[in-house]
Amino acid sequence: MGQLRIYLSSPHLGKNEAKYIQEAFDTNWIAPAGPNLTFFEEQLENYLTCGHVSVLNSGTAALHLGLILLGVQAGDEVLVQTHTHIASANPVVYLGATPVFIDSETETWNLCPNRLEEAIIDRISKGQKPKVIIAVHLYGVPFKVDAIRAISNKYNIPILEDSAEALGSSYKGKKCGTLGDMGVFSFNGNKIITTSAGGALVVNTSELKNKAISLATQSRAETPHFEHLEIGYNYRMSNVCAGIGRAQMEVLDSHLQLRREMHDFYGTLFKGISGVTVFEVPSVDYCSNYWLTTLLIDREKANGITPDQLRLALEIENIESRPLWKPMHLQPVFKDYPYYGSGVSETLFETGLCLPSGSNLTDSDRKRIKSVVNALFK
Repeated sequence: MGQLRIYLSSPHLGKNEAKYIQEAFDTNWIAPAGPNLTFFEEQLENYLTCGHVSVLNSGTAALHLGLILLGVQAGDEVLVQTHTHIASANPVVYLGATPVFIDSETETWNLCPNRLEEAIIDRISKGQKPKVIIAVHLYGVPFKVDAIRAISNKYNIPILEDSAEALGSSYKGKKCGTLGDMGVFSFNGNKIITTSAGGALVVNTSELKNKAISLATQSRAETPHFEHLEIGYNYRMSNVCAGIGRAQMEVLDSHLQLRREMHDFYGTLFKGISGVTVFEVPSVDYCSNYWLTTLLIDREKANGITPDQLRLALEIENIESRPLWKPMHLQPVFKDYPYYGSGVSETLFETGLCLPSGSNLTDSDRKRIKSVVNALFK
């Protein structure tokens, strides 16, 4: 039998997940309501130190509700970072709005302030002022918060902060998820912590939190019968899944440390290998969770080795790796939407690779990864 697969980022359980799930069964709270939801939301609010959190059944649902609460309607335009997962853009289309894709810059790989302002000026000149900016903390590295916030303030366009990959990251000491006008987290199985599936929306007031929960529970009015004054959704997290989240919050700090240690492992492994650059935060202002450690390979300097050659070499040894996100403006489903850029995100896609980064990787796993890298490059 071959060796067990090393995954890119698999779930890493603590000690109390089963305990809190059993509590939900013992008390019959097998529903999108119950005490685990309250505890999990409080844990997140205490960790972030500001903001009000509503937990939902996916990060995509959180983005969707965030756009609704920020007033996006059919016919509006929303500025979206192109170098991201498709979930950052899909909710814009759900609402009948138009995503306008913006290129990355090379320091954080996130939303480029220059291209962003260029797009805003051009869209306004065409009679369509964008309604929201969706900025992503890609792979856990914060975007250029000060520069993007300055543009947001200048043109009075709110920021919906996609922190799906960035729980535990921070900028100038302030936690990601609290840096925009609203923030979003994902608790998918491959994230820093998981609820098997799930997400959260972070807002500034308790009123907005209550509104988000109302929208997530079919917008039912407070009447004895079922009365609905607006369209709602079935987006609330299950109390069972929230029990997993409670336990995951108890191990969050230790899992963050383990992710950062994996990043350090790769920094040491590739040190001195010509043409390979492990992606790092640009300055001490940025603190990344390093949800995924990523690298770039310059083929000419790496003796002709490409990211796909490294990916295939790892795959032969049953080790998962993955190309960087394919930019949204290159996706067939979005090929006809506006794009502002100079090719940065395309170059990242062509030259980059995501490496196994889970907090549950072992010394044996690292030895296998190191063996492949050394055989290919040395």
